Amino acid sequence: MERRRVRYPAYWDKYFIIYANMLFAVIKSFDDPQYKAYNPTAVESAWYAWWEKEGFFIPKFKEDGKVHDEGSFVIVEPPPNVTGNLHMGHALGNALIDLMIRYNRMHGKTTLWLPGCDHAGISTQSVVENMLWRREQKTRHDLGRTKFVETVWDWKNEYHQKINNVFRRTGCSFDWTREAFTMNENFSAAVTETFVRLHDEGIIYRANRLVNWCTKLNTALSNLEVVNKELAGRTLLDVPGYDKKVEFGIIVHFKYEIEGTDEKIEIATTRPETMLGDTGVAVHPDDKRYKHLVGKNAIHPFIPGRLMPIVADDYVEKEFGTGAVKITPAHDPNDFALGTRHNLEFINILTDDGKMNENAGPYVGQKRFDVRYTIQEDLKKAGLYVDKKDNAMTVPLCEKSKDVIEPLMKPQWWMKMKDMAAAALDVVKTGEIKILPETAEKSYIRWMENVNDWCLSRQLWWGHQAPMYFAQIYGEESDEADGKLWFAGRTQEEAEAKARKALPGKNFTLKRDEDVLDTWFSSGLWPFATMGWPNQTHDLETLFPTSVLETGWDILFFWIARMVMFSLKLTGKVPFTEVYCHSLIRDSEGRKMSKSLGNVIDPLDVIEGIALEDLHKKLLFGNLNPIEVERATKYQKSAFPEGIPQCGTDALRFALVSYTTGGGDIAFDIKVIHGYRKFCNKIYQATKYVLGKLDNDFVPQKTAKLTGKESLAERWILHKMTIAARDINQAINDREFMRSTSIIYQYWYNQLCDVYIENSKAIIQDGTSEIDTLYTALEGALTMIHPYMPFLTEELWQRLPRRPNDKTPSIVLAKYPVYEASMDDPASEEAYELVLGISKGIRSLMAEYSLKDEGKGTIPCCPTFHHLTDKQI
Repeated sequence: MERRRVRYPAYWDKYFIIYANMLFAVIKSFDDPQYKAYNPTAVESAWYAWWEKEGFFIPKFKEDGKVHDEGSFVIVEPPPNVTGNLHMGHALGNALIDLMIRYNRMHGKTTLWLPGCDHAGISTQSVVENMLWRREQKTRHDLGRTKFVETVWDWKNEYHQKINNVFRRTGCSFDWTREAFTMNENFSAAVTETFVRLHDEGIIYRANRLVNWCTKLNTALSNLEVVNKELAGRTLLDVPGYDKKVEFGIIVHFKYEIEGTDEKIEIATTRPETMLGDTGVAVHPDDKRYKHLVGKNAIHPFIPGRLMPIVADDYVEKEFGTGAVKITPAHDPNDFALGTRHNLEFINILTDDGKMNENAGPYVGQKRFDVRYTIQEDLKKAGLYVDKKDNAMTVPLCEKSKDVIEPLMKPQWWMKMKDMAAAALDVVKTGEIKILPETAEKSYIRWMENVNDWCLSRQLWWGHQAPMYFAQIYGEESDEADGKLWFAGRTQEEAEAKARKALPGKNFTLKRDEDVLDTWFSSGLWPFATMGWPNQTHDLETLFPTSVLETGWDILFFWIARMVMFSLKLTGKVPFTEVYCHSLIRDSEGRKMSKSLGNVIDPLDVIEGIALEDLHKKLLFGNLNPIEVERATKYQKSAFPEGIPQCGTDALRFALVSYTTGGGDIAFDIKVIHGYRKFCNKIYQATKYVLGKLDNDFVPQKTAKLTGKESLAERWILHKMTIAARDINQAINDREFMRSTSIIYQYWYNQLCDVYIENSKAIIQDGTSEIDTLYTALEGALTMIHPYMPFLTEELWQRLPRRPNDKTPSIVLAKYPVYEASMDDPASEEAYELVLGISKGIRSLMAEYSLKDEGKGTIPCCPTFHHLTDKQI
């Protein structure tokens, strides 16, 4: 290593033994072949390990355990699912969070970014089940619950490590000593505590009602996990488990015979197979066509002995369709209400895997959508079929499996939402929590004002098992739908004690509920459970509530709303004071990036670069549907015909932040990111040039204050620097991230590099000294851009000589530039830009008349111009 190129502050001498091996491995001479030009791999290879080893990311407290006088800044990482590798959406969010974290750390605040992962019940179980089937043609039932859960833990451990490796590669300044997982010991205790406490208060209750049922995953879902697909008319859709596409967007008209008469009543349905669960027909009470039929029974043509009462109800629209509505109370939300009002029979006709059960008569054992076709043929044979027409409709799909959702009656655990939602709504309306952008806040308010009770139960094996125990009383028939025979317990012993008190003199056995809880139940506890709740910890006392939650707007209701509700209920505090919802990254065709589409971009592929052929190969290693593999391959060919070039972490981060407007979604463009790699090279070469001009014994001034001897050009660049510092601080605090990147880009590229450094070359070569200003301008530029480009700035900052008595070991802890009023000099700015304008004009004239410069440099580098006084101008 050349001492001339790498300078250490004098105080490092006594720490030499500690730092020597590490820093000699990290800082290489610019004469080293791999350091002559900007090389992201070389620059990014070792700094993170050093940062982590030195504990720079661990929050620092005062001696009394309180936060620093500057305050605290705390963010909990939106926990990625352990379903697979990270994607560009994670990279975007983390670039923004790390920008805010590093920025506030450099402002001297007690700063924490707490990392962690989510177990992602449905998603992870689904991924592992798909993997098992494709690799071994086995289902989870072949393994059994214990072995299957062990397999999921193996998957979790593998991908959790991969996720953490990407976090480190992308420079995320996490405090790894506080890493959390939604199924670790403390978090599981928090989930149990929450459930038991809310059940004992009556907020969580048992009810047998319609749920959204996914026959592919065999579990109930909340309304938020259902995607409603709009159809304009007849459409054939792929449905899991069917070789041929299934017909939707139609309405079938048929007739029921009326008992004791020769009459028939015509009805229409978009789900003809559900007529096997019909238990009534409804008409409007004022409809003259059917008044004489009210009170009579319709006869089911395929279920012997089933009579269906004809009832009058205002719900029916006389003018819509035939004016008569079939009622299937156990398979439709609206029919559920009708069936309840008129005391109709609730008959379930489906098994959990979507086949007809014994209540479906001759159709038992057949698949639901096969029956959709056969029942129409049977209606024709019976002379009851009327017609089939196109019909605009909405088809509910499982977000995870893409299966068509079936409403089914299931006894489940539910949570009352009205009161908790009202409290969560109030803190946003009063400004205690600020949600950005404004559109996200409006969506939050609209949803909270219309919230429904939350179905908590999931029929999975991976997740937090409900801490509920059913008391089976000896010698008695006990219904598990009866909430009075279920007892909550942090332990089985606690549940047993509650049961004995409620069932005096009864002999019973306790059986724990096999269902697990919705993933978002545990995720809703994330901000405070990660701080140690329900225990009273130092972190909970000093670092909670957290400062900002940064996440995508698409989980506003899944996660953000529930965190606010739980936090207010369980801690009495808001979980955070600000929410910033970033845009979603879409592919170059405008589609949301999704693992199921194969259009997800791995951040490591952008950082390191990857050939098109290798991109294709990666599609084969996941659980992607073979049909989607073909489509994804075509997309990759069109989007990345030459593969993805190496961009490096710093360019990726800067590009992602520069994309962020807080408005519409982002269209991914690799050319933009690669363009910022060239910007990184500009920074690298400019710093390399300046360092090459510093004498070996150069010691910068003690502070960056003005000396009063600065030339016009110096005053100009220092003015630009302090204005950039003022504006970038304002932009970051206002969450105007795109604007902040524009400010620092302009200062670095257009002002420092293209004007000041370029024009300084002739001055330095002539022996004039502007080195201190050059040093100050460069130091300010590096620290200003550090939160965006942590690796490159550390690499270059470490090569700068330190100011006297500056013992800062890393740019991570350096002071962030702030506005300095003494440098704000608009008069010098105006004067020097007049000079630049004159220079530009002369250069244009010389080019126009093909004149050559006979001096030592080009006109804008002329020392005379560079040192003109205000009076001379």
